[in-house]
Amino acid sequence: MISIDRLDASLLKLLTEDPRAGVMELAARLGVARNTIASRMRRLEETGVVTGYRPDVDLPTLGLPVQAFVGAELEQGRIQDVIEDLRGVPEVLEVHTTTGREDLLIRIAAPSHEELLHVLESILGLDGVAHTTTTLALTTPVKYRTQPLVDHITREAGHGRSAASYRGEG
Repeated sequence: MISIDRLDASLLKLLTEDPRAGVMELAARLGVARNTIASRMRRLEETGVVTGYRPDVDLPTLGLPVQAFVGAELEQGRIQDVIEDLRGVPEVLEVHTTTGREDLLIRIAAPSHEELLHVLESILGLDGVAHTTTTLALTTPVKYRTQPLVDHITREAGHGRSAASYRGEG
């Protein structure tokens, strides 16, 4: 775990809004030196806080308006096999291991309800999947986001930090 401050939070916000922004533009918008932004970005990347710069793809615009969450109960000892099999299903957007009755929560997208049914049948047909429960997503009023949480955890961190907090001592 690393410590981040308000400048890091502001930098992350700008990168979330425009992942293609250059260092000079980011520095100008934040009112700090280019080298400061370059070193902050490098540190955020090297520590794994920032893992990539991906486009935000609108699935309905691509013809994939149907999204669902599938809870999957697995046969004991089969979780890694099932996860590996799910990697091969193009409609699977993400997979989470969970606690409770279901072992996995799988988010999928499809062009139609008929195609969704085919994907669900293929998931249920995987070796090791014992039972599934499907919940359709009707709308997404709050899309995946991290910035409000980042702002919250840095609300008292100040704008810049001491060498001690770089090492996790402050």
